[in-house]
Amino acid sequence: MTITYRPRSIDTAVLEELRDRDDADRRCLPYTDEEGGAPLRCCLRPSEPGERIALVSYAPLRRWAAATGADPGAYDEQGPVFVHAEACERPRDDQGPRDDQGPRDDRGYPFARPGAQRTARRYDARGRIVGGRVLDLGDDPTAVIEAALAEAFADPSVALVHIRAAEFGCFHYEVRRP
Repeated sequence: MTITYRPRSIDTAVLEELRDRDDADRRCLPYTDEEGGAPLRCCLRPSEPGERIALVSYAPLRRWAAATGADPGAYDEQGPVFVHAEACERPRDDQGPRDDQGPRDDRGYPFARPGAQRTARRYDARGRIVGGRVLDLGDDPTAVIEAALAEAFADPSVALVHIRAAEFGCFHYEVRRP
């Protein structure tokens, strides 16, 4: 199934900052991921065993608000995300052109495994929560996420959606209004 909406990884310039000091003002402490499987928000794929990664605190709504002039107020939050310890290959069709820009990467939505649960949290242009939904990804995760995003963006007040893990609330990626 071809995906309609573009999952956005963390911006390259933001990653450089997070690899120095994170959004909780903590120093980045890279380590070797012996097992693999950590959901990397820099390239939107699971880590491979032996890769150097870091767990950093990230404030996705705060970063978006700073770029758009919004004021999320109490909805500003930060939480843990995994990123590569050094610059990595960005997902295809991510923020802006790349030298090897090819067609849209249609493998489905990142970290969408059958049977998992996710939340789709909706925000308006001011950075306020305007709704959300818990998603049971079932046997066709791409279709479930696609439908949730279509529903969210059918509301003209929705500016962006955060897809998060239901178990821990961890941020996975952002989708902005097309």
